[in-house]
Amino acid sequence: MRSIRLKITKHGSDKMLWLGITEEHVKKAILQGAKFKQTDGYLAKYAYIAVAYKKIGKDHYKIKTVFID
Repeated sequence: MRSIRLKITKHGSDKMLWLGITEEHVKKAILQGAKFKQTDGYLAKYAYIAVAYKKIGKDHYKIKTVFID
């Protein structure tokens, strides 16, 4: 898997912990999932995981929230 860096907000980190979603799940959703343009960023869906994020640099992503879809 391509190496990417994540900057995860407190809200995103709390949701990941609560839902049992790892950084590897988030990376897989960003790299391999279906992407939908949002008002301020993107929503990536992969399997049962959805990730709201914003690209902030080459291979650097700000994770706003994650949820089970």
